[in-house]
Amino acid sequence: MFHRWSVVLALVLVIAAGISLTGEPVRIAMITDVHAHDTNSPNEHKVMVNWAERVAAFVVAANDWPADTVVSLGDYVNGAFVMGAELGDLEDAERFPDILDETFAVLTEFDGPVHYVVGNHDVYNLSKDQILAATGTESTYYSFDLKGVHFVILDAQFDKSENDYGHIAWMVQGLIPTVEMEWLQTDLAASDLPTVVFVHQPLDSDFELLAGGPPIANHLAVRDVLVADGDVIAVFSGHDHDADYTEIDGIHYFTIAAMVDHDEPTPLTWAMVTVDADAGTLVVEGAGLQPDFDVSF
Repeated sequence: MFHRWSVVLALVLVIAAGISLTGEPVRIAMITDVHAHDTNSPNEHKVMVNWAERVAAFVVAANDWPADTVVSLGDYVNGAFVMGAELGDLEDAERFPDILDETFAVLTEFDGPVHYVVGNHDVYNLSKDQILAATGTESTYYSFDLKGVHFVILDAQFDKSENDYGHIAWMVQGLIPTVEMEWLQTDLAASDLPTVVFVHQPLDSDFELLAGGPPIANHLAVRDVLVADGDVIAVFSGHDHDADYTEIDGIHYFTIAAMVDHDEPTPLTWAMVTVDADAGTLVVEGAGLQPDFDVSF
């Protein structure tokens, strides 16, 4: 009798901790920097009007894999800042909520939950309230557990005075504000699971020309919080458009290559990421311009 109740208690504790009883790894399909728009950006050679076929192909791949969840790492829509376009093409800013509604509808053809990280281009002509309404999300930063892994979504679209960016026309550098930093510390402390963080601008970059500094102004302070927690295994970002990887203080930092098309053209690009909490492995299977990675934690 004692043995039976011991087993039951152990199972209850495991479930309460969010640990997977199946031992199955979690599978995340990631896409970033689609820059969906109804106008192309000729000076940047960005083809932004063919987003539907590109996102649809990603969704088919995610469903076929199959992924447990999809994460868009930011700049899903482009906003009105389009280099080289005729100004008359961009005067009607009221159409941008419709662009987000239309593009997000394609992404939600995925047969599972979709998580939307806010990027700097997302807020050029949209407020965060508009983004939350379109994506059915309650907050631009939050966390969730899946198959023994803790996931954190961060919002870096704030200015240095900690004000929300929104309808800002153009900007690059972001910041994690004090209230979000406090939330992050509390959230990480409440979980003992291996943790993966998603944020649009990379935390491992110290300088970006357009930003005139680090793409996230307080990136070192954010990294200190992640290291101090001891459970963070990886951070995934977009923004740079080129794939990158580095390890800092035992945390794996990945920048996923952009989906946006160019005149070349750019191949369909995304990442299928498998995190196995039991084996302590993280595998990135890339498509198009995204390379593969296989790391341990």
